[in-house]
Amino acid sequence: MVFKDRRDAGEHLARALLHYKREHPLVLAIPRGGTEVGLEVAKALDADFDLLIARKLPFPDNPESGFGAVAEDGSLYIIPYYAQMLPPELIESIVVYQKEEIARRIRRLRGGRPVTPIAGRTVILVDDGIAMGSTMHAAIELCKHQGASKIVVAAPVGSPRVKEELQQIVDDVVILSTPPWFRAVADAYENWYDVSDEEVLALMAEWERWRASHRSEG
Repeated sequence: MVFKDRRDAGEHLARALLHYKREHPLVLAIPRGGTEVGLEVAKALDADFDLLIARKLPFPDNPESGFGAVAEDGSLYIIPYYAQMLPPELIESIVVYQKEEIARRIRRLRGGRPVTPIAGRTVILVDDGIAMGSTMHAAIELCKHQGASKIVVAAPVGSPRVKEELQQIVDDVVILSTPPWFRAVADAYENWYDVSDEEVLALMAEWERWRASHRSEG
């Protein structure tokens, strides 16, 4: 399955999640790439929508690859193999740096406010794809710490191995495409590009306009 772009992927993903509409879920997108996908899911489900900030912990010599992730509440996930192999001081320095970036994104993308309350909610965590799964692991830990009643992981594409792994720790995993020879999330999109802060802010403004219009119609 190949999607035109993130909006197209979000529309497809939303159809697979429609049965959650009756639970009035909270859709939390992981920016930047997950924002547009999550926006379409939130619209279709008439859900609450917000951004949950989590960051990959990249290797110093290979920033495209990571050994774990940290979420905005400090929830930390490190791939077990690397937890044993990497020096603790190296891990700590990278975590500190990414926490600073998380704080910047909270100020920039959420205006400094806390994430929408999670306790007692059905939470749908959305990203544009799941490769290693580290960022999603950290986001899941945050939701558990904050008392979500149900956690659903949703993405247009992902690794089969990671899907099986996540199914063991959350209530549901909805991934539309799990290619057996999964290589990269970008392969599932005709139009793939890095999303900027400005684009995320524009998408959140679109959400506010949609929500205001929808509620006035209702």
